[in-house]
Amino acid sequence: MFPRAIILVRHSTYSSGKNVVANFRTIGKGASVKSVIAIPTRHFGITGTLCRANETFDDFRAREEKKEQEYVKQQQASGTAGTSSSSQVDTFSSTSNDQQAPDPDVERAKEMILDAALAFVQSHGWSKQAIAKGAETVNYPSVSHGLFPRGGIELVHHFYKQCNLKLIDYLKQETADLERVPNPSEFARKAIEYRLRLLEPYLKYWPQALGLMALPPNAPHSLANVLTLVDDICYYSGDRSVDFNWYTRRIGLACIYKTTELYILQDSSTGFEKTWKFLERRMEEASLVHDFLVKSEDATHHLQNAVGSAFTTARNILGLNFERR
Repeated sequence: MFPRAIILVRHSTYSSGKNVVANFRTIGKGASVKSVIAIPTRHFGITGTLCRANETFDDFRAREEKKEQEYVKQQQASGTAGTSSSSQVDTFSSTSNDQQAPDPDVERAKEMILDAALAFVQSHGWSKQAIAKGAETVNYPSVSHGLFPRGGIELVHHFYKQCNLKLIDYLKQETADLERVPNPSEFARKAIEYRLRLLEPYLKYWPQALGLMALPPNAPHSLANVLTLVDDICYYSGDRSVDFNWYTRRIGLACIYKTTELYILQDSSTGFEKTWKFLERRMEEASLVHDFLVKSEDATHHLQNAVGSAFTTARNILGLNFERR
């Protein structure tokens, strides 16, 4: 009886001809299996190139290993190029970090632009538009407002700084011929009034400035400006105390200044007469609060620590020390 034979035919994907694989499997008890592979001597691939005829498995393996080695070399070459480019990027970034120190010429240009921009606050508010107009005034392109990435708040801080410097000049003039201020409370009241009058040309847009200063990213710098302002007033009024009075006077003046600042925004009286009367009443009340705090030992201890830390932080934020100019 003849054994049953199964013939499998498989088409090659690499040639237009056929590779015929005939597997003769003998099905039966104790039957042996034979495999015969018929490989044509020559055939052409899809691209028309002559394929290798009668290639052994070792030849095929050697050829593939050679391709793999060439691929690895290409990867290593591209990796070396990537390393060199990344090193160039690191060098550029380190150079950029070294160049982050403020350039005196740039700082002077920024001061000029901000000084000129103050003339446009009444028409454009505390904004980049005002800064752009100021740049054009001093012969810089309007795109120079890019020097101020934080926008209008930088103009507000510049104005606040200039006003504080004017206040210091005023305080120096008032105390130039005096060994001691006769009435420190009246001296502080006049100093606050002088400082608030500097806001008159910008009162219409000052609520916008207050809103910008109240934003969380801007609050530390804004608080530092106020604390420095009242510290200068207290110093030139003759306050050389090293006890609790140092703290109560400064925190009290800060509260009086901010409340009066808010009051003047709504005052429509001639010459802001109501505002100055409001300021007088607040100064009288401050003496009563001072007496209460001095008599309370617990309040003295806690307020001394809190206010002392606040003033130290303010000076550090503004980059100032406690030496008077």
